[in-house]
Amino acid sequence: MTTKKLTIVEAILIAEGEQEPAYPEQYIEAWQLLINTGQVWKLQGWFGRTATTLISEGICTMPSGGH
Repeated sequence: MTTKKLTIVEAILIAEGEQEPAYPEQYIEAWQLLINTGQVWKLQGWFGRTATTLISEGICTMPSGGH
């Protein structure tokens, strides 16, 4: 399956629940993109708290070098 690369805006909309993911794994991919780019730490507080939870549960990972 060929998938289109998510933009930051699309990732935010998916994380917020405003846009349906194209496939189930895209929800986690959206969060991982926000974490990898560091954008998640610049958004409203619940984004960072959710990202921290996803990382601590092993669902997402911190990029090497961390933020």
